[in-house]
Amino acid sequence: MLSGNGVPFGAALVVVVVALISQGEGIIGGREAAPHSRPYMASIQLPEGENLKHECGGFVVADQWVMTAAHCLPAGPNGRKVVLGVHSLSEAEETKQTFDILELHNHPNFLESNYDNDIALIKLDRPFNASEAVAAVDFLRGGGTNPDTDAEVEAAGWGSLDNLGSRPDRLREVVMDVVNPVRCRRSDYFGRKFTGNMICAHKLCPEPCDGPHRKEDTCDGDSGGPLLFNGIVVGITSNGGKKCGQLKKPGIYTIVSHYTEWIDNTMGLQPAATTDPGA
Repeated sequence: MLSGNGVPFGAALVVVVVALISQGEGIIGGREAAPHSRPYMASIQLPEGENLKHECGGFVVADQWVMTAAHCLPAGPNGRKVVLGVHSLSEAEETKQTFDILELHNHPNFLESNYDNDIALIKLDRPFNASEAVAAVDFLRGGGTNPDTDAEVEAAGWGSLDNLGSRPDRLREVVMDVVNPVRCRRSDYFGRKFTGNMICAHKLCPEPCDGPHRKEDTCDGDSGGPLLFNGIVVGITSNGGKKCGQLKKPGIYTIVSHYTEWIDNTMGLQPAATTDPGA
């Protein structure tokens, strides 16, 4: 699913910086989500003439705050808008709410070379109007339990459907399995690019494969979107292989619980109780 800047909703990046980088993540496989079943989803869009074009995903975490990936807006907002209440990018849905970016906070330790600390917070120009189509989602805080190897996790976004860059109009979602971090650190996977701040996940297609893809994954345009475990956000779609859906290049997701203090300080929040999807 999900990314912007050209990076997949969970896919795309550098090879040792080059072979591993791609610019955005999108969903390979998966299915269309039920309209507005994920009311926390945000579409970060760049003005293109009189229209807006989807670049990256994000998700609502408070009445005026959206979380996303730092690589989505590396040079600042530059006129981008945040659209909530979206299912179809093209249709004039009454549920849509469009916002200017009042503040952008990219994590100060974000590394473009390997996308470590790939997390950002956007403050909208006003609080959103809560509805069935727009609502905040809980995210895992420090001390919570992150999913183990083989745990089922979910991602969603408007990212590319294939490596040809075909983009969906409507929100898609995918269920994947967490990959053992030891495997993702192997030299034939990501090597040193993969850090302790990352989760990797994908869904292998059972043999014989029924669909056109060997695995399900996020891809270009999905970046910045959420990775959920038992309904709680545990990760942010960050990067993966140069091509989406490669067997040894699962999508990489930033572990949100590692940034609780920075999130609270940025949003001016008092420490809150842990919401633990593993409890």
